[in-house]
Amino acid sequence: MRKRIRQKIEKRLDAGGRIAEFHRIRRQLGLAFIALILVTAIGVVGFLIIGGGQYGLIDAVYMTVITLTTVGFGEIINMASNPAGRIFTMFLLLGGMGIVAYTMLMLAAFVLEGQLRHIFSRRRMQRRIENMEGHFIVCGDTAVKWYVIEELTITGRNVVLVAPSEEALEETRERLGDLPGVAGDPSDDNVLLGAGLERAAGIVFCMENDKDNLLGVLTACRLAPEVRIIAATELPETEAKLRAAGADSVVSPSHIGGLRMASEMIRPTVVSFLDQMLRSKGGDLRVEEVKVPENAVTAGMTLGSLEVNKVSGTVLLAVSRFGTDDFEFKPKPDTTVESGMTLVVMADSKGRSLLEERFEAL
Repeated sequence: MRKRIRQKIEKRLDAGGRIAEFHRIRRQLGLAFIALILVTAIGVVGFLIIGGGQYGLIDAVYMTVITLTTVGFGEIINMASNPAGRIFTMFLLLGGMGIVAYTMLMLAAFVLEGQLRHIFSRRRMQRRIENMEGHFIVCGDTAVKWYVIEELTITGRNVVLVAPSEEALEETRERLGDLPGVAGDPSDDNVLLGAGLERAAGIVFCMENDKDNLLGVLTACRLAPEVRIIAATELPETEAKLRAAGADSVVSPSHIGGLRMASEMIRPTVVSFLDQMLRSKGGDLRVEEVKVPENAVTAGMTLGSLEVNKVSGTVLLAVSRFGTDDFEFKPKPDTTVESGMTLVVMADSKGRSLLEERFEAL
């Protein structure tokens, strides 16, 4: 256990060191470019003065460039009878050559570190996240996050991953493919806002440390109180704390695993059916829920008139009315549709989308 904790700390320190090194190189590169622009401007102005008005701006720029780059081409501005011009050129050459060399060195370091590609990639990723709405955010540093992301992706939901480090982010992408994500502390306001929390439909916290989950829930609840929050914990006594902090639901992976093992023992056929439904690579059939929005055009109509049971790829199992936890199984065709009602259906992603379109709001 201590070894795992030490390795985790070392990874975070290493990631922090690499980020600090990148910022250091970027600052130095920026200063080098400023110095290069300044010395170029000095050279251009100096050669214009030395030329006494007989030479234009292009000539002065040309003289400055061949001096700073030491290419040795012929002079346009004659220095034969101008000692002051020669002295100016020597100082420009000595000072400017060092600045040019330093700029090239910083630029090479910047590119060789791969940070240029990283910056463009991060900007593209951020634009992609900014265009998302109604997506789901998964914050995690355990294997649970892989299964959460995989299930959300298979069923057609947009997902943004929040990982504690760039290494963890890349590890998940290698396993699950191209995935928008943000590296950072999931209890940090800027990190969650960068993941689009204010526009998200829900957020999942499955960090290894319950304290991280608790802080994340508190932060998410404060920033976006309307977003659904799910948190994981291995300790029963932590569940009440997470709910008090604002979690809508708390899940224990160990508890779920134990129930699954018991089910394998006493109802193997049912488990086999559910496994085939959940793990089939050729389809995305799931037990889903479709909520009737407020001011839906279909409110007041009946399930029979809407022909819900005839929607391709769906089987209506039950309905739950707004504000209650009761379910009406196998609802009759004359059941009235109400705003806020939830339909529990067995459907694939296409069937779910068709039902959602059928219950559109005004």
